[in-house]
Amino acid sequence: MTVRVLIVDDDPLLRAGLKLMLGGAQDIRVVGEAGDGSGVQGLIDRLAPDVILMDIRMPGTDGLTATETVRRRPGAPEVVILTTFDADEHVLRALRAGAAGFVLKDTPPGEIVESVRRVAAGQPVLSPAVTKRLITRVADSGTDSRKAKAVARLKDLNDREREIAVAVGEGKSNAEISATLYLSIPTVKTHVSRILTKLDLNNRVQIALLVHDADMLRE
Repeated sequence: MTVRVLIVDDDPLLRAGLKLMLGGAQDIRVVGEAGDGSGVQGLIDRLAPDVILMDIRMPGTDGLTATETVRRRPGAPEVVILTTFDADEHVLRALRAGAAGFVLKDTPPGEIVESVRRVAAGQPVLSPAVTKRLITRVADSGTDSRKAKAVARLKDLNDREREIAVAVGEGKSNAEISATLYLSIPTVKTHVSRILTKLDLNNRVQIALLVHDADMLRE
């Protein structure tokens, strides 16, 4: 399968560089580009991308607003945020909106190409360890209302699902959860899928964020 990619960034040199590196992969095709988020919806309708590489800070419609709008669409393409790690709080907002992860702009070309492949295959480009570190670094004090809402949502899970959700929030991989809870890896994957469905979430990164909001992580 050829992965169709849309690049959204206000820097024409960066767009050219991304097109060059992605164009060298036989299974990836850059189908379009844009300088801000205002025309993304129309480009999705016309070009049907599988993955969008989205900058955060752009004139006009910024990448966060565009991501939130895109991810509300039925059958929405995956979104990977392009960032410089000095905007972590914005990355967190994008992840809450359903972005599949983030890529630093100085990431080696081969890793960016592989990230696109992974996202297209339904795998977030945040490793469990990076997910935990990101949440810890950018966590604010949180409001009581956010905690209350998160706790209320997690009550929809049964005891085993809550246990697995907490493990996801702790940054554990499926294999680590399997070893800790004495479950097979397929069983863990099934539970994670059920958690995503019950909570109406896009990926395990959002599970981790919800667990963090509910203050359920063990020190």
